[in-house]
Amino acid sequence: MANVTTSSWLARLGQYHPRLVEAALAMNENDLPRAEPLLRAQLKEFPFDVASIRLFAELAGRIGRYKDSENLLRRALELSPSFTAARANLALVLYRQSRPEEAIAELDRVIADEPDHAGHANLQAAALSRLGDFEDAIAVYADVLERAPGQPRVWMSYGHVLKTVGRLEEGIAAYRRSIELMPTLGESWWSLANLKTYRFSTEDIAVMQAALKAPELAPEDRFHLDFALGKAFEDRGEAKTAFVHYRDGNALRRKQLDYDADEAAGHVDRSIALYSAQFLGERSGQGCTAPDPIFILGMPRAGSTLIEQILASHSMVEGTMELPDLPALARRQRPYPEAVADLGADALRELGEEFLQRTRIHRKTDRPFYIDKLPNNWVHTPFIHLILPGAKIIDARRHPLGCCFSNFKQHFARGQGFSYDLTDMGRYYADYVRLMAHVDRVMPGRVHRVIYERMVDNTEGEVRALLDYCGLPFEEACLQFYRTERAVRTPSSEQVRQPIYREGTEAWKFFDPWLAPLREALGAVLECYPEAP
Repeated sequence: MANVTTSSWLARLGQYHPRLVEAALAMNENDLPRAEPLLRAQLKEFPFDVASIRLFAELAGRIGRYKDSENLLRRALELSPSFTAARANLALVLYRQSRPEEAIAELDRVIADEPDHAGHANLQAAALSRLGDFEDAIAVYADVLERAPGQPRVWMSYGHVLKTVGRLEEGIAAYRRSIELMPTLGESWWSLANLKTYRFSTEDIAVMQAALKAPELAPEDRFHLDFALGKAFEDRGEAKTAFVHYRDGNALRRKQLDYDADEAAGHVDRSIALYSAQFLGERSGQGCTAPDPIFILGMPRAGSTLIEQILASHSMVEGTMELPDLPALARRQRPYPEAVADLGADALRELGEEFLQRTRIHRKTDRPFYIDKLPNNWVHTPFIHLILPGAKIIDARRHPLGCCFSNFKQHFARGQGFSYDLTDMGRYYADYVRLMAHVDRVMPGRVHRVIYERMVDNTEGEVRALLDYCGLPFEEACLQFYRTERAVRTPSSEQVRQPIYREGTEAWKFFDPWLAPLREALGAVLECYPEAP
């Protein structure tokens, strides 16, 4: 949770208990280990002190314990319904739990109390964007910036939503305005690089290099700048310099993450052990048989956005976003995946129905089919089959070196902890192939695989095969996917607004001298592509 609310305490600390003052100061310095015991002691002595409850909730939010944070904030509001700061924190926690509708409901009350607070409006716009209400979000950002134009991070957020709806030039202008106000704001530089089609000038590179030398540069700004400079030097053909920046940005980001490649491999092992042909056969005919969802899954940066854009160009298919709902349903089965064995026919059907209900909020049309393109759902493929046996499942696959290095060059806003180390990346790709090969053995024909390079070489043939699998008649618009005006939220947003291009299949070769750790981790998967070893 952001510490902007904590900073508002600093002008009023004299009215609070000294222990709470010390905790607030520790929070403002992001010294959470010092703040936590102080807050526990404060709440033990004063269990109904809403200020202490709110601050402890903020601490829980900062370390990702959002449910604990939510419970604490609801307790504070139960004791003091007019505690606007706690309600604003609650809205943020709800947003970070992918519950934007509930966040907006709380924000309506917060904004009524504090109508001139730009931070509240910024969160409101972000929540509206999460719901797909982009025009409303744009209006909110524009209003905020008209009243308070000197906010670089709000300009950056404004650029994000303008880019999403295809207003590229306006988005670039918003990012550039953000940079003018704060040249060290690494995320704005990376946002320009992340357009993929943007090219930095020599002056831009000099400004970024100077920003890297700024005293007390935040790690987040530093790694974003490294990713952006990597893209800048790659575009100039300076492979070694580009790789150094990609390497440094990834290494810094990796230090911040708690990713365990052994744990990921173990999950695949347990899934293969559980989901045998016999296990799946015994549950044949169960689950919710609705055919509405189309899941596009696989590795990130493997062509899932392209496939989504092709299908969403069809008159019967709606594109939505990378939906968080399937992983949320899976996480409730503890231990997962073993607990799936305890689900009876009614429970499997109810889970499928719940997925349809939860995702309805993202549907804006009456088209009969809709897409969930969260790539990491590959790990849940057998679970999808059990709860939604009528759903279509499409596996987007790309050459291991091309796919993995494309991930290495990409800074993701969230998740994808495997992508910041070449060895982790290779192991993750190999585990993905291993599970999907098992799925092919125990459920032959259930998953339709789209090989990216084949889509590039024979677009019409691959599109026709894809539509056949989905039970959809051919429509010419699917070959003109780049003319679709729908919003696209992923890193490929500008690439899929152009015809298919071949360059992306070869870009990794530029960096081949530095990819030995990736090759070693991929092992036999690399030699056998596109088949499984």
